Amino acid sequence: MNVYVRELVASLAQAGVASDVYTRRWAADLPEVVDVEPGFRVVHVPAGSLDLPKEALPEVVDEFTDGVRRRLRADVDALHANYWLSGLAGHTLKHELGLPLVSTFHTLARVKAECGLPDEPELRARAEAEVIGCSDAILANCEAEARQLVELYDADPGRIELVAPGVDHAFFSPGPRSGARAALAHLRLGDGPVVLFVGRIQPLKRLDVAVRALAEMRDPHAVLVVVGGGSGAEGDQEVERMRKLVAHLGVADQVRFADPQPHHLLSTYYRAADVVVVPSRSESFGLVALEAAACGTPVVAAAVGGLRTLVEHGRTGFLVDGADPAEYAAYIDAILGDPFLAQQLSTAAARRARDFTWSTAAARLRRLYADITAGSLVECA
Repeated sequence: MNVYVRELVASLAQAGVASDVYTRRWAADLPEVVDVEPGFRVVHVPAGSLDLPKEALPEVVDEFTDGVRRRLRADVDALHANYWLSGLAGHTLKHELGLPLVSTFHTLARVKAECGLPDEPELRARAEAEVIGCSDAILANCEAEARQLVELYDADPGRIELVAPGVDHAFFSPGPRSGARAALAHLRLGDGPVVLFVGRIQPLKRLDVAVRALAEMRDPHAVLVVVGGGSGAEGDQEVERMRKLVAHLGVADQVRFADPQPHHLLSTYYRAADVVVVPSRSESFGLVALEAAACGTPVVAAAVGGLRTLVEHGRTGFLVDGADPAEYAAYIDAILGDPFLAQQLSTAAARRARDFTWSTAAARLRRLYADITAGSLVECA
């Protein structure tokens, strides 16, 4: 979500739409305002203690809303909320200030529940429904997310706008695998195949499927690189569970855990890999799959959400129904065992990724902002 907001707002600024991004202050040394580039400012809003855990953020929404209200510029034309907590703030400010509200959720409580994940607080699902019911426009990354909004939240289809995220092709593009692996020498990748997983270590992302697939693969010299850290209330427990699973399956010598990386450095990891695996239970879009494709790395992904839009089965990578590690392993082995197939997938993936740019997303959003500011505000459902 941080990448999404940063890249989209930067592209909006370049298209002539000045934007302020309001986010909660999380460190004492943060300046109140950061001028990122002309037309793009980040405003740090005090709300709660600096070390407030994520689970306690709903408790400071009112304080955050007050802080945003005091710092809003007088010439603001529209509000755009990202994630449900910001949606609560945006919903309040919409009614107080008479401004149109655009909402992007990134993840949804009822979608996670459908995936069998631990229940989110009921407050979240109710809040999402309220925000959806009063939003003047709701952004969906793909058709699958649009359907979820309608089926699970009774969203008005006429207010749903499909705006796919993009990828920064200046950073994410094909490059020499040997050079990328040399840059990652500290990971001791060796000369064998490299499979890459990038993402938060939490049940939603199903790292366990990637680990079990590694154990099923034909090549005992294959290495799985995991880039990411624990996330959420049970993040540390999930990391520990994964380490125990690695040891139990006897693949400890084949798995490399790497800390979360600055976004622009991920391109090195994508280029170093033979295959990127994305076995998530749910993905509203799947930015990792898009970035990997832009670097020319084939993807084996779950056939869920936006991944079904990004990955063309048999042409740019492979899609897997369900969570059978053996099926993931079979597709990975097929790519590793056939250099001609791997090159075909790589070329097609990079070509497909060229269709997704942040400037295109910004242009669509600019038109949307113009439309909703010229119309009447949606009333609460």
